[in-house]
Amino acid sequence: MKISLFTYTKNGCETAEKVLNCFEDAEKKAYAPERFSKDGFLPLESGHEKIYAGMFSWSDLIIFVSACGIAVRKIAPYIRNKCEDPAVICIDESGKFVIPLLSGHIGGANEYAKTIAKKLGSVCVITTATDINNRFSVDAWAKKQGFIIDDMSLAKAVSAEILEKDVPLASEFEIFPPYPDGIIPGESGKLGIYVGTKKKTPFDRTLRIITPVLHLGIGCRKGTEANTVRELVEAVLEENNIDKRAIKCAASIDIKSNEAGLLEFCRENNWDISFYSAEELKKVSGDFSASEFVKTVTGVDNVCERAALTGAENLVVKKRAANGVTVAIASEGCCVGFE
Repeated sequence: MKISLFTYTKNGCETAEKVLNCFEDAEKKAYAPERFSKDGFLPLESGHEKIYAGMFSWSDLIIFVSACGIAVRKIAPYIRNKCEDPAVICIDESGKFVIPLLSGHIGGANEYAKTIAKKLGSVCVITTATDINNRFSVDAWAKKQGFIIDDMSLAKAVSAEILEKDVPLASEFEIFPPYPDGIIPGESGKLGIYVGTKKKTPFDRTLRIITPVLHLGIGCRKGTEANTVRELVEAVLEENNIDKRAIKCAASIDIKSNEAGLLEFCRENNWDISFYSAEELKKVSGDFSASEFVKTVTGVDNVCERAALTGAENLVVKKRAANGVTVAIASEGCCVGFE
């Protein structure tokens, strides 16, 4: 985690030190006017305005120990959208109030503010409507679970609806009650939430929350190009109505670890790929599409299904083969809870 902090007064520096101590393991950069700063602070000299642009891009969390007006003016030119902006918090120089200003849910500013306030004995001032009304916040929940929000405009619509009435939620996976305030189980309606790996839209307007829990197992002939791998993977995803963003990682056998096409394909999708020995793949239990030819070449009767299941629980797409490429998909165990 990367934190940048700005303060402009002597008292602010005293409070800033306490704030930074709340995040012991973070990478931190603190700035103050040179005449006030202590060890560990970088100087804010004349013409320092460019620093804010750099820190806005670098930081996961920006903290201002200052007046809110100063913080707003400093960040205003760099605000993009709630999916990209860092969390921004403002704290008065005496440390009495901790106020999330930007990216309260997705960026985590609300939770960071609560952490700081608890450790400093301060008052946390949360202003987001779902929080102050104790209603379910879909973007904060998705962020905490490591899920992906498909459409932020629909997320806003859901948040607005939840303030007025309950919104139905359907899931590909088992749901563990209790449901939070604002959410009810449901499979149809004008507006609702669907959680899973599929491109399903059970509601007239469906906010899809994508769960990245799928492992992609790949086998390929020597010298296979990235385009050939891509064609089969995309075909398999389309046939099974799977959202590509639900793929968490890829896997294959270790003798394919230098296959340029396979590596290129995984890089372009930002998927980590793991390689396993034939002996490791043999230990994976399951009912596999065995091939004597594959066993002769690789030492194991099936590469893609066994590789997909390594670190996962259920085989959801069995082996599909084309043009010297084999693909299978397995899923980690997943459930939907709100605690």
